[in-house]
Amino acid sequence: MSSPSPAVPTAASVPSPATAPSPVAAVASASPVAAVASAPAVSARVGSARAVSAGPTVAELLDFVRRAAEDEALIASLPLDPEGRTWVRLDGPGGSEAWLIGWPPGTGTGWHDHADSVGAFTTASGTLKEHSLAVRLPTDGWKTLELNEGVDRSRELAAGQGRAFGQNHVHEVLNESDSVHAVSVHAYYPPLPRIRRFSRTGAVLRLEQTESPEDWQ
Repeated sequence: MSSPSPAVPTAASVPSPATAPSPVAAVASASPVAAVASAPAVSARVGSARAVSAGPTVAELLDFVRRAAEDEALIASLPLDPEGRTWVRLDGPGGSEAWLIGWPPGTGTGWHDHADSVGAFTTASGTLKEHSLAVRLPTDGWKTLELNEGVDRSRELAAGQGRAFGQNHVHEVLNESDSVHAVSVHAYYPPLPRIRRFSRTGAVLRLEQTESPEDWQ
């Protein structure tokens, strides 16, 4: 596909991330659930060799969301709404930001990233589909980008399955079922400084808006 204009950069000029392409999901744009859940009966392992000030690794975030997703009482505590996504803030390990999110059939996040935060998520019930990009996008200075062929990745995550991801990971997460609600657990570190939201037409990705924490908390 040719670029819409000569000024449009392409993903070919952007180096691939050091980590494997990888969520998470983002916080939904609907009104959040006001209740705050108590911390799940899980805790992340913190290596004694790391400095106390260091945050959790992506492996520890993944360990946390997997064990939280196995907490049946926690999952059952989330109010579900057939009209839109619901969520409750959790106490993540090591100062991370964590969420329990409910996905009615046919809902999704749209394309977005999580800036400099790393993260992980696991499906607790139902099935989620993740579409992601296997390139690192420029962090600033662009509005429209033409993606090269071969950068798209997709994976289906059934209950008990999850994944971790690195900084500036661009993806969308969907519940493609027409009848079954999905629930998932997500964690990010450092706590999300911003979320960039994109629209996509074919190979063209457009930056639509940038959200700050007060937009979703």
